[in-house]
Amino acid sequence: MSQDFADWLSDVLRQREMPQKELAQLVGVTPAAVNAWARGRAVPRYEKIQAVASALGVAVEDAVGRRPPESDRTDLSWVFQRAPEDGSRSGGNAAAYAFSADLEVLAREATQNSLDERYDQTRPVATRLVLHELTGEHLERFLDALQWGAIERHLRSAADPSQKAGRVLTDGLNEFERTGRLVLLRIDDHNARGLTGPEYGDGRFARVVRRTLDSGKEGSQGGSYGLGKAALWSASRFGLVLVNSTLSEQQAGRHERRMAGRLELPWHALDGEEYAGPAWFGAPDKERGNAARSWWSDRATAESLHLERGDSDPGTSFLVVGAYDGSGDAEDIEEMHEKLALGVARNFWASMVGGERSGPLLRTTVASWRNGRVVRAEESIDPHRYEPARSRAVKAFLDGRTSSELTSREDVLQTSVPLTLPARKEAGGSGAAPTSHDAVLLVTPTLEDEEKPDHISYMRATRMVVRSKRVGDLPLGHRSFQAVLLAGLATGSRTPDALAAEQLLRAAEPPDHNDWCGTEDLTATYVRGARQCVLNFKRAAEQAVRDLLRGQEEESDPDEGPQVLRELLTFESPKKARTQSFPVVHAVEGEVLPSGAWCVRVTVKLPEKESAWVLAPVARFVVRSGGGLPVKWAGALVPERDCELTRSGNLQFREGARRGVFKALTDVSSHPVAAEMSCIEIDVPRAKESAE
Repeated sequence: MSQDFADWLSDVLRQREMPQKELAQLVGVTPAAVNAWARGRAVPRYEKIQAVASALGVAVEDAVGRRPPESDRTDLSWVFQRAPEDGSRSGGNAAAYAFSADLEVLAREATQNSLDERYDQTRPVATRLVLHELTGEHLERFLDALQWGAIERHLRSAADPSQKAGRVLTDGLNEFERTGRLVLLRIDDHNARGLTGPEYGDGRFARVVRRTLDSGKEGSQGGSYGLGKAALWSASRFGLVLVNSTLSEQQAGRHERRMAGRLELPWHALDGEEYAGPAWFGAPDKERGNAARSWWSDRATAESLHLERGDSDPGTSFLVVGAYDGSGDAEDIEEMHEKLALGVARNFWASMVGGERSGPLLRTTVASWRNGRVVRAEESIDPHRYEPARSRAVKAFLDGRTSSELTSREDVLQTSVPLTLPARKEAGGSGAAPTSHDAVLLVTPTLEDEEKPDHISYMRATRMVVRSKRVGDLPLGHRSFQAVLLAGLATGSRTPDALAAEQLLRAAEPPDHNDWCGTEDLTATYVRGARQCVLNFKRAAEQAVRDLLRGQEEESDPDEGPQVLRELLTFESPKKARTQSFPVVHAVEGEVLPSGAWCVRVTVKLPEKESAWVLAPVARFVVRSGGGLPVKWAGALVPERDCELTRSGNLQFREGARRGVFKALTDVSSHPVAAEMSCIEIDVPRAKESAE
């Protein structure tokens, strides 16, 4: 709601640091008159309100509507949080390390948050991911609008190579200085609620911009740990994210261009002053001293920061400054583009499927620019392209066109899978709680050469893929298939049992939302046996797949003879055997040395190739999100069998070799944690050099 004139005038005078006496002189009234306006004893006439607006340098519409005035670039500054008096220090935001700095993880977490904030339930959430590489004059203009000079000194002070966060900053600053380029990743959502709520109190804005590990989500929403937003900051080389939000409900008479910035640094000292780490970009808050408020931006400032939204549809735009793929798999924006598109497609294909009776929950596009020019045209993610069989299954379910038997490759079988609902520890509701829920299982044939056949995908609520795993112990001679398990609200039901199942499965998801299992939340919320209910549910789903496949083998014509003979006598060209298309790690042997380094011996399995394979092995410490934190090698790799070092330090494998072996040591100074506290994984991506 808008303020009354007295509160509005007092706030603007305070922000402008203008005494009432000075305003009285500028407007041409007595100080007593201004005092009466500020205390609410009188309200000025319209012509006086115009004069007040002119004297304060605000729009007349803002004064008449009692709205906070727009701020331009001259009103903004970076405010760094001072270190606490007790001398405690933070080495960075711990929440940022719950996920690997991987663009696929970022796409998953950001899209899930957007789906959770869906506003108009009759329309899909529309998300847009844009990579924008800046160099030269384009970069200079952006850095000027960002007030880069005010934060660069803090970045360099915090870049302590003895700390994990400091090493990331050091590498980012060195890369920026070496290349003279900066990659921005903008993530927009539309038809979302936006960052509503007060500046410092409880609300969406404070939970995203000011707080850590505060989700505020409930019911069917995906997150419950408040960790997903941290993926945005961890995807920035500098821990820097800006936001621009269009609100679904007015705040102080405004709803467009609520902007703010947050910089996540570790503790550091600069010019004799100690800083806790975090900093905020906005309008300095005169009442709180060492604080900056979000600001209502003018169009020019939003454009200079590459954050103008262009329409009034509610939602939020996040700008990740210095975006990169921390896994090292994607270096240029073309590769980053592919990884973002794949991250959305793999995790949200089912959310993007629409039917005749209900539309999709999500639409997503990905684009890439360089200095305002298109590098990769905007691509709309098509679920039927990335996941044809599974998308067909979900569409058939939405259209009510599932079958009881398979008569063609387009058919989709449907059955139910029971989920026992354990009692909650607290008494809730006046009636009896539901004791079971029937989830929906869909099975459809797929081509044998489709990637990862015979898998089952679990999902609830927004139809984000929680887990996809291969079904084991399948009937001999079964058809290749894909299966989808829809539980809770994903079944389309809003009955009490569906809601109860939604709450149970939400509690059973770990922070990275990649399984249904036993969690602390599950144990704290439900009586003993809840974990077993969840495990039994997953087992029952896999068994239901096996039961559906039995008896669904393709029937043969008796006149054609036995299947074995028909295959022997066929005149059709034989099916092409599936072949491995890229090198993979076949085995890893390793130990932690007294020096604290991992010593590994790696066997690489190589597919057939006309020329020699040249690989650049990388090591990662495993984290909970399923990705890993990269660590460096100590010295050169040591070829052992069928490989040799190239001049660039990569491994070239002998032409025609199907196996190769090498040894290596990790660099202890690059370890994010002690080696004995970690697991190590090795990957063997292709090197960016030709075979020698």
